[in-house]
Amino acid sequence: MSEFKELVFSGVQPTGNLHLGNYLGALQKFVALQDSHECIYCVVDLHSLTATLVHEDLAEQTRSITAAFLAAGIDPKKHIVFNQSQVMQHAELAWIFNCVARIGWMNRMTQFKDKAGKDRENASLGLLAYPSLMAADILVYRATHVPVGDDQKQHLELTRDIAQKFNNDFSSRIADLCYGVEMDVGEEKVNGFFPLTEPLIDGPVTRVMSLRDGSKKMSKSDPSDLSRINLTDDADAISKKIKKAKTDPEALPSEEAGLEGRPEALNLVGIYAALSGKTRADVLADFGGRQFSEFKPALADLAVDKLSPIATEMRRISADPGYIDSVLREGSGRAREKAEATMKMVREIIGLIGD
Repeated sequence: MSEFKELVFSGVQPTGNLHLGNYLGALQKFVALQDSHECIYCVVDLHSLTATLVHEDLAEQTRSITAAFLAAGIDPKKHIVFNQSQVMQHAELAWIFNCVARIGWMNRMTQFKDKAGKDRENASLGLLAYPSLMAADILVYRATHVPVGDDQKQHLELTRDIAQKFNNDFSSRIADLCYGVEMDVGEEKVNGFFPLTEPLIDGPVTRVMSLRDGSKKMSKSDPSDLSRINLTDDADAISKKIKKAKTDPEALPSEEAGLEGRPEALNLVGIYAALSGKTRADVLADFGGRQFSEFKPALADLAVDKLSPIATEMRRISADPGYIDSVLREGSGRAREKAEATMKMVREIIGLIGD
């Protein structure tokens, strides 16, 4: 038995245009992790069915997210980029996890409560079981780390619960087949087949808020386009949106404590910090005491410098859908091979008849 090999997995739903929050919260991290980890990045098109079962533009949206991955700097040769529906082992493992997970676990998920609203009885089973498929996405590759935002942390904790229950329930079988590693779980040792995946949540900003309301998360679904910076926006649009961003009349503080109770100021300082690779404290050391009329142009210039090349590259890549499809096809083949290696062992562990 050996330690789990470090591997990063993450996915993005193909729903709407990606925006600055997606870039800072996900894509920027995805790119940086390539230098230190083996990485698998997925367009999770099956997850998008929980919102709308029929998507007339799902294929195009999938290509758009893939183009964003590539334009941001993800290397599909060194790492794996693919779309979820092309690797059906995700769905197979999700069904097994549906039988491992408990209904009470699913009912506690805050995202299900938020999305189902008051009419929970009319919500789809897919929406309730969404976290089980997410767990399968991660664990079919036995991924050890997942870069996630705060809003997905609860789902990753559930992934750990599912992995731990599977490991506990089949510990002896896993040991007999020599398929796992010895893991400490509480006061006991079990033979773990699945790792207890760790979240990667770091950097100066993990959640980017709306440019029109600092108390709300930046969202693709916000009816106001001025609330977000899309990755497809050109330089003029980026500058316009930042200069129109909501602020308060006070000058920027010199210390982070002065941002308390000022959500819009906190958001813009956090965006500057994340784009520049600095801390909020560093940004305030440079701009403390200045008015937003001075800070916003500097932020706009920085955002244009960082994001315009990505938008230009996205347009270039998107103009060649055949190339995007070839990336997804090649990535899906590599992902399928890894996923099937895991599933062969899972089937044997739980006693299904295989080849």
